[in-house]
Amino acid sequence: MKKYYLYKIFRIVFLPIFKFIYRPKIINKHYIPNEGAAIIAGNHKHALDPILVDVCTKRMVFTLAKKDLHDGKFGFFFKAVGTIPVDLKSSTNKEASNTAIDKLKEGNLINLSPEAKRNYTDELLLPFKYGAVSMAKKTNCIIVPYSITGDYKLFSRNLKIVFGKPMDISDIDIETANEKLFNSIKKLLKENMDKNELKTKKNSKYRGVVNAKKS
Repeated sequence: MKKYYLYKIFRIVFLPIFKFIYRPKIINKHYIPNEGAAIIAGNHKHALDPILVDVCTKRMVFTLAKKDLHDGKFGFFFKAVGTIPVDLKSSTNKEASNTAIDKLKEGNLINLSPEAKRNYTDELLLPFKYGAVSMAKKTNCIIVPYSITGDYKLFSRNLKIVFGKPMDISDIDIETANEKLFNSIKKLLKENMDKNELKTKKNSKYRGVVNAKKS
């Protein structure tokens, strides 16, 4: 397996600084397995969300990230820390999916957002793509849902990530699995989001992305 030395340096140097600056509250991180494959899936509100997930485990996390980051001037960094490029314009992203599946088969952690992009709307959650549940079924691994609430403001102390109970979707169809994941993350958001902020959000109902491949 590739060593990803830059990722290890990044964890040692930057993650303690991140924790000191943002003071995140981390709840139920024990749901992330200490070994073996798992998909970690949650809402996406900020560019720093993947780093917040990294803070929650000592294991390396391979994050699916938009291809533009790999193609930009800091592309070398994103490649070196193990992010998997996703083309947001593609309905299948076969290459990204295959790479992530290979990582899962090796017993690794994969982090992604079924929303597939940051949510700037008044919807609690955007429509879900099927990547998380599709990969989980193909590799027979669990999905650990999470919600991120609060703000990435210096020393705000209201940034919070909460993990839900791991989901085994091996015995249900992919549509039901995707809706179950959506409702699990939605429940975590409603339970942990600031009540005033929650009032500004629409009570989103499950919608699967129509052009996303369900295989």
